[in-house]
Parts: sequence; structure tokens; C-alpha cells
Amino acid sequence: MNLIALLSVHKKLAITIGGVVLLVLFLPAFLLLLNQTTKQAHIDSRHLITLYDRGVKTVFLSNAKTVGDALKQEGISLDSHDAVEPSAKEELIAPNYWVNIYRARPVIVTDGSVRIKTVTPYQSPAQIAKDVGMPLGDDDLATLSPSNDFVSDGAGLELTISRATSMWLDLYGKQTQIRTRGKTIAGMLKEKGVTLGKNDRTSLPLTTPITTGLQVRVWREGKQTVTVDQPIQFGTDIVQDADRYVNYKAITTPGKNGVQTISYEIEIQGGVEISRTQIASIVAQQPVRQVETIGIKSFPDALTKSKGAQYYTDSKGVTHRETYYDLDMHVVMQACGQGGYYAIRIDGVKVDADGYVIVAANYGNYPRCSVVETSVGPAKVYDTGGFATRYPDGFDIATDWTDYNGR
Repeated sequence: MNLIALLSVHKKLAITIGGVVLLVLFLPAFLLLLNQTTKQAHIDSRHLITLYDRGVKTVFLSNAKTVGDALKQEGISLDSHDAVEPSAKEELIAPNYWVNIYRARPVIVTDGSVRIKTVTPYQSPAQIAKDVGMPLGDDDLATLSPSNDFVSDGAGLELTISRATSMWLDLYGKQTQIRTRGKTIAGMLKEKGVTLGKNDRTSLPLTTPITTGLQVRVWREGKQTVTVDQPIQFGTDIVQDADRYVNYKAITTPGKNGVQTISYEIEIQGGVEISRTQIASIVAQQPVRQVETIGIKSFPDALTKSKGAQYYTDSKGVTHRETYYDLDMHVVMQACGQGGYYAIRIDGVKVDADGYVIVAANYGNYPRCSVVETSVGPAKVYDTGGFATRYPDGFDIATDWTDYNGR
């Protein structure tokens, strides 16, 4: 082998040896970095749980999938009668959770001649009554008090239910089945807000005791009366969920309209009604409030005041230039069945009654009342502006980011 070939072999050998040396030197550092990265990813996937149990606060981290699994991993046991909020089946998706455990305790439930001992975690009379299969009606009364005989009852609390009596009331020609806790006809009428006029009559004396199935008629001598049912619109309670994005909306409890029975005195001349005066009104059925959960977490790429303007590409691949403006929107909100209504979302974005973000756009591309996609959530077009000529796919988002005046 000549000198040049020998030197070439030595050079290759040196490179190989050097590579091995470098690998040996840097391999521990690489493995340490990989281990730290894996540990950090594991830490980042954990959830911070703040637990309240019998007045004691406990804080711990968990990578469990559900609330129940997290409690089990922490060695916290639950009795079959205990209640957990959020539910033990709640999937852990947020970084932080506040969990309450309501421990079951014995309660005596007295409903007339029925007396039941139960073990329940619930706190309110309505929840306890429902738990034992004795749900409360709208006019029932339930009181929770310390038991008078703890030794015999074996329970420290007693729930006493006073049931309303079901009866029939014919009020100025409209018969309705009602429930009342009044003891007499006079007490029932007072409870229902019915005030008798000088020409009003009742089919039974006002001192008549209320009994199940009792039928009473109230009428007015002289002028005619008419009674009609009108719906009572249910209200809505909004629950804000900071772990859900702003486009999330779910109905937890559906609302239900109530029924109001209203009686009028009417005066007719020549076969034509010339006046109508309300003389009585009772609530035949209470409305059920609707509970809605909405997300209030902003999207990572959402337009903000600090950005001022940005380009956003929607799911169809269309790029929109997004800006914002801050004006009173009552006039433009007369469109799309809104009647001037709008609200300010927690992030300062203005939305309509259905939760759609209010935007201005080019009417040629996006007609008024059409639904569009923006970086701050689903939106509806209510307005336009001079920008629409230069940016035909642009959206100007209505906000309260400038005046902060709630309008």
C-alpha cells in the first residue's frame, strides 16, 4: 500500500472514530433532553383539581380522563349515595377544575301520613323530595329542619312537605284545574290574586273548606265576562363555560312556557265590543326556565383590539380581511327579526339574540342576514360600509372595544 492510500485509510478511520466519540459524548445529553421533554409533556397534560369535601379543601394534579378516575387515583372514595359536581363521568378537558363532593346523610321525609327515612347527598328540599320519589309541585311547600327525635329517627334532619290541594275553579266562565294551599275558598282566592267585585258571586260560601276535587264557580252579575288563556314566556339562564370556545352553545334544560288565565269584563253595544277591562288573572301553570351553556374561550387566531386588523382564512379557503368597529347597533339590528336587540359578549364582541356575531360586509357577496364564518365565531351580516368596495370579502366586526359603554 502506498503512502497516499495509507493516509486515506487513516483519515476515514479518524472520521469514524470521531463520530463515535461525538455520539458517545452527546448521547447522554440528548437522552436527558428527550426525558425532560417527555416529562414536561406529561406535566402539561395533567389537570389541576381543587376539591371541596366536608368543608376541607384539597388541591392535586391528575392526568385521569374523568373526574371519577381522578378521585379514585387520589384515593378518595365515594359512597353510592354521594353526589359529585361536576359529575364523576365528566371528561377532563380543561387545565383547572373545582370539584364538590356532597356526602350523603340520613334525612326523614314526612309527606302527610307517609314518613320515609332516606340517605341523600342533596341540600335543597326540592332535590331531596325528588330523590325519594316525592317531587314537589309548583304550589307545594317543603321545609327542612332539625329532627325532633334523633334517637328514634336515626337522622338529624327532617323534611316536611305540605301539599297543595287539587280542585276546580270556574273563573268567569273558564274552568281550570288548580292546586292551592288555601284552607277555605276565601284563602284560595286570595292566594290566586282574585279580588271579588261588588257584583261578583261564588257558587259556595267563602268559608267553605278546600277539599280534593272541590268545584267552585265565580261569576259576575250584569255585564259579560270572558276568560282566556295566555302563554307565559319562559326565561333563560346563561351558564358561561370558560373551557369551551365562543362558538359553543348547548341547552342544558329546555324551557317551557307557562299558562296564565286572564278574565275580562267586556261591554258590548250594538253587537260590537267597545271596552274590555281585566278583572282577574291566575297562573295556571308556571313556566320552566331554560338553562343554556355558552363557551367564552377565545379562538387562538381570533381578531383582537391589539391586532386591529388581520387576514383570516375560513374552512372553505376564502381569505377575509377582518377589522372591527364600535357603534350603537340598535338601528341596523331592526333587520333579521331582531327588533333592535343585541348584546355584548364577555370578550367585547357584539352578538344578536341567537348568539351570532354582528358583522358588516359587502352585500353583493354576503346578503343581509346571511351567516358567515369569522375568527371570533359564526356571524350574521347586519351592516355594510365603505370598506366593502376595496375588500369585497372583508368583514368589519361589531365590538365594544373602543367606548366600553355596553352599547
